[in-house]
Amino acid sequence: MTKSPDRAARDPGRPSSPHAEDRAAPAVSLLALQFLAWIAAAPRTRADVMEAWRSTCPRQSVWEDTVIDGLVTFGDDGHVVLTARGRAALDAAADHR
Repeated sequence: MTKSPDRAARDPGRPSSPHAEDRAAPAVSLLALQFLAWIAAAPRTRADVMEAWRSTCPRQSVWEDTVIDGLVTFGDDGHVVLTARGRAALDAAADHR
């Protein structure tokens, strides 16, 4: 019986474990970097995110992608916050300017 490749091998841009934020920050799109910078600039609720970033276009799923990639999460106060991976991705992008 042949084993199928694990998820990370099939799609290296997506985390394959619940500990995704323990790994180095992935390369992220410019739109995702804009989203991360927007989150970092001020406290944002889920409602704020949905109002500003919701899209009916399946190719513009920045909110969902950043959650799946472990770049943002919900803080203790219910606000959307950057994870360590999200902060690293934003800092790495700033270093390349």
